[in-house]
Amino acid sequence: MTSTRPQRAGRVPASVDAVARVMVDVPLAHLDRPFDYLVPAELSEAAVAGMRVRVRFAGRRVDGYVLDRGPSSDHDRQLAFLERVVGQEPALTPETTSLFRAVADRYAGTFADVVRLGVPARHAGAESRPLPPAGAVPAAGPAEGWSRYRAGPSFLAAVRDRRPARGAWSALAGEAWPHRFAEAVATAVASDRGALVVVPDARDLARLDAAMSARLGRGQYLALSADLGPSERYRRWLAVRRGAVRAVIGTRSAAFAPVADLGLLAIWDDGDDLHIEPRAPYPHVRDVLVLRSTLTGAALVVGGFARTAETAQLVESGWAHEIVADRSVTRAAAPRITAVGDDVERARDPAATAARLPSVAWRTARDALASGHPVLVQVPRRGYVPALACVRDRTPARCPTCSGPLATTSGHAIPTCRWCGRPAGSWRCPRCGGKRMRALVVGSTRTAEELGRAFPGVSVRTSAGDSVLDEVPAGPGLIVATPGAEPLAPDGYGAALLLDGWALLARPDLRAAEEAFRRWSNAAALVRPDGQVVVGAEASIPAVQALVRWDAAGHAARELAERAEVGFPPAVRMASLTGATGAIAEILELAQLPDPSDVIGPVLTGDGTQRVLIRVPRPLGGELANALKAAAAIRSARKAADPVRIMLDPSAPF
Repeated sequence: MTSTRPQRAGRVPASVDAVARVMVDVPLAHLDRPFDYLVPAELSEAAVAGMRVRVRFAGRRVDGYVLDRGPSSDHDRQLAFLERVVGQEPALTPETTSLFRAVADRYAGTFADVVRLGVPARHAGAESRPLPPAGAVPAAGPAEGWSRYRAGPSFLAAVRDRRPARGAWSALAGEAWPHRFAEAVATAVASDRGALVVVPDARDLARLDAAMSARLGRGQYLALSADLGPSERYRRWLAVRRGAVRAVIGTRSAAFAPVADLGLLAIWDDGDDLHIEPRAPYPHVRDVLVLRSTLTGAALVVGGFARTAETAQLVESGWAHEIVADRSVTRAAAPRITAVGDDVERARDPAATAARLPSVAWRTARDALASGHPVLVQVPRRGYVPALACVRDRTPARCPTCSGPLATTSGHAIPTCRWCGRPAGSWRCPRCGGKRMRALVVGSTRTAEELGRAFPGVSVRTSAGDSVLDEVPAGPGLIVATPGAEPLAPDGYGAALLLDGWALLARPDLRAAEEAFRRWSNAAALVRPDGQVVVGAEASIPAVQALVRWDAAGHAARELAERAEVGFPPAVRMASLTGATGAIAEILELAQLPDPSDVIGPVLTGDGTQRVLIRVPRPLGGELANALKAAAAIRSARKAADPVRIMLDPSAPF
């Protein structure tokens, strides 16, 4: 084996392709480019494209990655030699190298930052461990579940025939989505192609793992997640890199897994904020997979019980196509959904409009318990920033200038917009004309206490925070859960009570309605087809209407149209700059923003920094990212002290 240790005495360049282009692992914007190094003769065989290397850079030794090699350099100055090659196998593949570069460019980040997200830390012991022998590739088998959707069979046919089909899948209520994904993966693997599925969290990954094991068998796929620990994660990642398996499932970082010859990419519930990377450059898994599908020609399916405006944008542009069921099939699979604001309920219970637990909710829970089924009670998560609403009808208080949410810092403060910072002392409710406002708050503990008193002898269990239940037994019982922590019931829930709808809809967030619909849909999907769902919100609200119809596609299309009307993402491309006042001003001065550009702010963020938003027409998004990255590179070269956080297409920009 060729030694990878440097032999300093009498070093001579390699006889073939003596120059290596290296990306140094330095997260500074002005250094986000390849640097040329000489390859010493003793490292010529080891220093192949994708290998980790150590180089001397700016007077110190740093890590780097070989992009490629060539016979000469475009630089006239004398080149330094590679210090050594780290490891025995390449960390990058040509496909992941292109992906890392594309993600960095889209989000105005650096190649080194993206590599940290996608390539785990090296563990030498894993590289010397032999791989287990690969089992025989199973046949794809039948996929009856997809036949309930109009374009389902044709999508699987495209995967089987190696065509780049892209689908937006609106799952039916009660759908066993892990099994549908397992069927699609089996189709890709049987066609000798790779497959990659990304889910939000460990609970979803466990469900998908069980479905994949039943469909493909152990040894035909690997699960990647941060919970594995550094050594095991690297061992599995290395097995994927070596091609020992063709299918990978995992959470956020698995989106960059080096799966060879990709034929299928999939993501479940792309509206979940766990799909957003909290580290620079803050990419969203959905966008990473869209880029990867474009680069590789792999099929892509974005699935969920709900749908985001970003996915609706993909459909509207023609890049993706609908995978939905006929209305008759949809109605048969969905439970009956009732809003407490219905006229019938108002007549029966005049207090239902204001009560958190109106009488219809009590009746629904009582009937479901009497039939021998558990009841799910969804209560909004603690910790929401208080928002203001009309005292009379709870209409969210919005800024008359930019439609942002109003809030106050104290009981005597003038209501102020959280987006543009303008005071709104003369606010009037657009529905009733009232001037008085109230804060919207929630309390899950009180809900559990009230249910326990109302249904003596019935067990009440909670699923939230650090005590999340994976599954509850069949039989009567009340399960109080926060959004995302709803456990499964073996035969489905007999009913679901979705309480405090206004607390979700009035969140100071651009995506309040979209997020409320997503959380309601995920909970309602756990209810039996003959069950009932009660949502604590006015029936005239578009999100509630869409839930009653089980129309995820229609709600997402409406959200997209409304955002396009007021110029919000994803109808436009937007950047968020957060930092000190002087630093943001310097970025804006240095950046050659595309024309037209709209600069919004600055507005205080609450931690002493300020935030500025920049939006441009969607076709100019690439120019915006390039302009901000160039400005950040100039500040980086100047060694500017105050950092500025640059986020492209932030999920919650305000």
